[in-house]
Amino acid sequence: MSEEFDGVVLTPREVFELLPQKEPFLFVDEVLEVSDEHIVACFTFREDHDFYRGHFPGRPVTPGVILLESLAQVGVVGLGLYLIARAQGRDAVLDALALFADANVEFTGLVSPGDRVTIRANKVFFRRGKVRSEAEMTLDDGTVVCSGTISGMGVPRQ
Repeated sequence: MSEEFDGVVLTPREVFELLPQKEPFLFVDEVLEVSDEHIVACFTFREDHDFYRGHFPGRPVTPGVILLESLAQVGVVGLGLYLIARAQGRDAVLDALALFADANVEFTGLVSPGDRVTIRANKVFFRRGKVRSEAEMTLDDGTVVCSGTISGMGVPRQ
């Protein structure tokens, strides 16, 4: 099922600026590409992120739930904002709150403090405000650290 697109086209920078997550819970540095079919973004996990103090002392590793959050911020929220703007216009984006719905993700590598990752997500479908995408996170050397299917939906802010 394809969605009718007659709204506005957001730039990668606009998508980034519209992400509702903010520091210290924003795990996207830049949106590099975005289209009706995909999105690409990057993030560097800074050594001063507070969660490294306890996960794990002496051998810090980025928690899987944080990696999943980064995937969702790009492949659900970022792509969803773009698609809502395309389908319904900018006002609909400003009135939407993105909610994470589900994920089936496999973790295959580690992300350490200081690592830069690239997140790529391809749209599986977008309908009735719900977006599902196939997402993958890689290190700069190309190592896949996690991948899978994620989905979420936009709901009106109340």
